[in-house]
Amino acid sequence: MSAPTSAPPALPEVRFVAPLPGLEQLTRFALVRLDDTGTLYSLQSLEADGVRLVVLAPGAWFPDYAPEVEEDDVEGLGLETADDALLLVVITPGASLAASTANLLAPIVVHAGTGLAAQVLLPRGEHPLRAPLVAA
Repeated sequence: MSAPTSAPPALPEVRFVAPLPGLEQLTRFALVRLDDTGTLYSLQSLEADGVRLVVLAPGAWFPDYAPEVEEDDVEGLGLETADDALLLVVITPGASLAASTANLLAPIVVHAGTGLAAQVLLPRGEHPLRAPLVAA
């Protein structure tokens, strides 16, 4: 399934069907919009104060990014078509925008209707773990 890269609508809660690596005790997050363009968001834990991930809808920053997500990787989300899915990538903020990177290797797929989510690992070599947000 090819996941769309459009900006996600406001979701009251995102619930991961499997915990994120490094955050094994946390599965419930709020998706909070951080900019006026609808591309930059924060996934804030609803279970632990101060835990958040900065994520973005990759279409505006990486227009050619359209990974093929395997059905097995999103099993349990209840996706019937690719249009049901929202695609987000985790950002590692740097000291400046030029020093910030996006994890294109392990995107987050969210069911737009239910808020169920999974982080998937794409085949190595197809997409970088740390893609610069600004070209060098």
